Amino acid sequence: MENNQNKPDWHNYATKTGATLTKDGSTNNQRKKSNGNGGIIALAIFSLLVGAAGLTFGIISIFNANKPTETVATVSADGYYSGNSTEFKETSIANIVSKVTPAVVSIISETRSTGYQSLFGSRTSQSAGTGMIVSADGYIITNKHVIEGATKVQVITDAGDTYDNVSIVGEDPLNDVAYLKIKNAKDLPTITLGDSKSIAVGQPVLAIGNALGAYQNTVTQGIISGTGRSVTASDSNGGNAETLTDMLQTDAAINPGNSGGPLVNAAGDVIGINTAVSTSANGLGFAIPISATKGMLANIMENGKSERAYLGLTYVTVTAEVAKEAKLSVNHGAYIYNSSNRNADAVVEGGPADKAGIKKGDVITKVGNIEVGRAGSISTLIGEYKVGDTVQLTYIRDGKEATTNVTLEAYED
Repeated sequence: MENNQNKPDWHNYATKTGATLTKDGSTNNQRKKSNGNGGIIALAIFSLLVGAAGLTFGIISIFNANKPTETVATVSADGYYSGNSTEFKETSIANIVSKVTPAVVSIISETRSTGYQSLFGSRTSQSAGTGMIVSADGYIITNKHVIEGATKVQVITDAGDTYDNVSIVGEDPLNDVAYLKIKNAKDLPTITLGDSKSIAVGQPVLAIGNALGAYQNTVTQGIISGTGRSVTASDSNGGNAETLTDMLQTDAAINPGNSGGPLVNAAGDVIGINTAVSTSANGLGFAIPISATKGMLANIMENGKSERAYLGLTYVTVTAEVAKEAKLSVNHGAYIYNSSNRNADAVVEGGPADKAGIKKGDVITKVGNIEVGRAGSISTLIGEYKVGDTVQLTYIRDGKEATTNVTLEAYED
């Protein structure tokens, strides 16, 4: 059974896209193509090669009408932020770049179409994106759309070394994240995974990636403009729509080819994966919080299993408006509710949440000791855990707070 824990909440989505909200919480234009006012492109570059013919370019489109909010913060020695103002000094930027870029790689993936014949033979497509080395023996994180359908993947390091013996070892079924492995690699430079739960709006960041598929490890500077954003992705024809939630918004300049590259803080730690940028506004880029990748990465590296931990429930992110409409006693958390069918259950029968006693109408306010909503969505917070981990959930039922322990299981389509 499909788990909807990573789907967008109906109220937030309608508010951010201008969609009309119906009584059951659905939106009347949730899958329609944007009129161009909120166009966003995914950051991989796709080229089409037909034999010896020339190349053309295509893009994946993503749509969002969300506006950025900006504050200014002060950086402390540990890379976290508070106060009124700060700026990246040139020496600081250079130090961060020298720390991070050795582990940032360019990714070239090749897809061959079967059953296609022309004067030039079979059709081959290539895409260029970015990735990050997370282990000395060659594990890499990137965006799923960078390697979608690839029959061959090539990795080029900042030092100029090229690796052709690369395999796709995992793809997150609930997020645009993929995991690669360079076979028989050793002593590779690695990035440092940060804590995206601690992100503050206004903190300075750097984006690094293979800009335009031609300018390897381009570095740009900006700030975190917002958190918890939702964007809806589709292909250039408006089909194959995919919604990404809990995204980080940044005004750091990012370009096609940056997909899968790091968004880093002042300590040089990776806090996000650059994924999309607006085509119709300046300074609207989006990154997946790095914390959402940690659990699945640990599963892959420790036992070789490509598994994503999940709870097995459908929820709506609680806002002030949702709290008022549903008459909730709290204004943050995850309201267990099936927005596509209000009469249906919102908890997967026999799933982890069901076994832990979570019921439709509950509001989950904490995962462990972390508040839901303020530090990330349910999906992002659960994404830090491995399959088999037990975590305490705090929830509200009938106005009363309670806790329960849930043992996470592997997501299955």
